[in-house]
Amino acid sequence: MHPVSIVIPTLNEAEAIGAVIREIPPAYAGDTIVADSGSTDGTQAIARAAGARVIEAGRGYGRACALGAAAADPASRVIVYLDGDGADRGDLIDRIAGPVLAGTHDLVLASRTLGSREPGSMLWHQVLAGRLAGLGIGLRYGVRYTDMCAFRAIDRAALRGLDLRELTYGWNIEMQMQAARAGLRIREVPMPYRRRLGGSSKVAGSLGGTLRAATRIGATYLRVAAGPVRGA
Repeated sequence: MHPVSIVIPTLNEAEAIGAVIREIPPAYAGDTIVADSGSTDGTQAIARAAGARVIEAGRGYGRACALGAAAADPASRVIVYLDGDGADRGDLIDRIAGPVLAGTHDLVLASRTLGSREPGSMLWHQVLAGRLAGLGIGLRYGVRYTDMCAFRAIDRAALRGLDLRELTYGWNIEMQMQAARAGLRIREVPMPYRRRLGGSSKVAGSLGGTLRAATRIGATYLRVAAGPVRGA
């Protein structure tokens, strides 16, 4: 039985995934799931060798997040999401999982913008996107976020209740919006952030990737915001 399951969506993260898994503290590493979206560089084999379970998730970041959670140990009460590129501080996982395990919060998110960042770890438009998303969500639901970092912990029952539908890069903002709309107990914690250990970002690594992600995030925001607010 594992009270926490860790889900790591991946796509060609062979240079980093082994270190990412090994950095997770033993107290949290018992149910580590790599939800792979069709890597061709050996990511899956390296993840298995490092002790993770690997599932074939198909393409789509949100799809990988959803299927990873569905594959978690049935006894897990908390789902933690962690990127596979080595930029998130997996050794500090207790900062976000601890409050959810303790029952004081339903959703705890790492904030890169409130924490210390290595030079080059975030581009200016990533910082701006997080601020703008936080402003928009605050205006709609009264909950102000500072970031859309993938590193987050959520109560499993609360996650099921959000009924997330986004299968691509809008997954993170949909979770944050639906959590605010549902009145979940939400907290952001400052978290140090590093440059990725290898490879290139599927979002920030190219203009095309940035535009595709921005389009999906914007469309997701508009879709969710068009629904009723809590209690309306």
